[in-house]
Amino acid sequence: MHQIMKGITNGSRAWVAATAALAVLTLAACSVEKILDVTDPDIINPSDVSSPAGVEAVRLGTIARLNQATTGTESFLLLGGLLADEWRSGDSYLDRDETDQRNVSARNSFMLTATRNIYRARSSAMQTIDLIKEYSPAAPSWQIAEMFFVEAYMENMVAENFCSGMPFSAIVDGEAVFGGPMTTDETYAMALAHADSGLALIGTTGGDFDRVKYALQVLRGRILLNQNLPDEAAAAVAGVPTNFIYQMQQSLTTMTNTMWDFNNVARRYTVSAGEGGTGIDFATANDPRVPVCAGGSAECRAAGVTDATVFENGSVMPLYVQLLWPTADAPVNILTGVEARMIEAEAALHDNHPDVALGILNEARTTVPGLDPLDDAGSDAARVDQLFQERAFWFFSTGHRLGDLRRLVRQYGRTPDAVFPNGSFLDGGNYGSDMNFPIPEAEKNNPNDVAGACIDRNA
Repeated sequence: MHQIMKGITNGSRAWVAATAALAVLTLAACSVEKILDVTDPDIINPSDVSSPAGVEAVRLGTIARLNQATTGTESFLLLGGLLADEWRSGDSYLDRDETDQRNVSARNSFMLTATRNIYRARSSAMQTIDLIKEYSPAAPSWQIAEMFFVEAYMENMVAENFCSGMPFSAIVDGEAVFGGPMTTDETYAMALAHADSGLALIGTTGGDFDRVKYALQVLRGRILLNQNLPDEAAAAVAGVPTNFIYQMQQSLTTMTNTMWDFNNVARRYTVSAGEGGTGIDFATANDPRVPVCAGGSAECRAAGVTDATVFENGSVMPLYVQLLWPTADAPVNILTGVEARMIEAEAALHDNHPDVALGILNEARTTVPGLDPLDDAGSDAARVDQLFQERAFWFFSTGHRLGDLRRLVRQYGRTPDAVFPNGSFLDGGNYGSDMNFPIPEAEKNNPNDVAGACIDRNA
């Protein structure tokens, strides 16, 4: 739904280089005053956005940052899956290996970049809300509502991925205002309030109004599940069509699909195959919701992947390639109507209606050719396992899995070693105990952050 500009592509880099060379050759002909009188493209003056057209540019920029924080760069859709059981590190970089090993350092550079992208998207959404109110009051209400969605989505992402104690800062009147540590519960409450603010603005139906309303409903249900309120979560998603999608689009000339890039091309990630004794075997399950080929196979070669091994450790770790997003411009559905159905199924289990829950799961499966109906799992614990396995395949690498594993520990009483990869680690040593990410070391610059220490590392 959104075509997002990525910046300089490989082709345009050559143009930039040629332009730079021409500038050097003609430097002597330029006056010093003209050289020093330049426009900084990173500086946006207030006059640039003091109109409906300017506000629209900022709004689209916020959607671009949402894309960047989810599917356009190495985000927690990948890193969270690496800490959980969706992906394995096939890399030579310690920062990815330590994430895979559940022993993440506060100095982890990939975590820091992904975190900054979250906060940039959130801050941009907050600023856009104020700009629309001031300079574009006639804009359709779904535009502000979608900005509240971005804000709430980013806050929920922080709560699902990080330890308790992450701060939230903001830009107020052009100045940075540092926030203090917030507990995980406080962060979910804040995200829910912003989702509610967005929903309160949706008073019209059809088109973008429905798209944003359904996205807010699903997000609201997800937050309520995280708060262990399954019945309220089911009520929140009522009326969301099963075929609804909220999609991040990619393009060869803008942001390319990051899962395709890091797995299919760079081979820095490989799809997990029953990691650590507890992980789901995504790689060889032959589930049509997560199509996978083995590196070097005819199927992989037909998909354009000719390498047979991961970037590093190829002798001990096979390359498994996802085919869910087989091209650089494959779009990613970060929220769907199927998620609404999974929320309703979980609420039915919670209310001791396993037959209803199973019916919901099987109705959803009819939307994918090749999926047979499930049988009743036979016990309460097995039914929960079945539900979460369904969620795992439906929402592969869309930022759900780490939060789900944490909920199994926090809400269902499972031990961490029963749900997280554990035991001997492939590259030597053992898995660590991380169930979330630490506060990045860079946050120590925040005077309110108590030296960047987590309140706790609990699930």
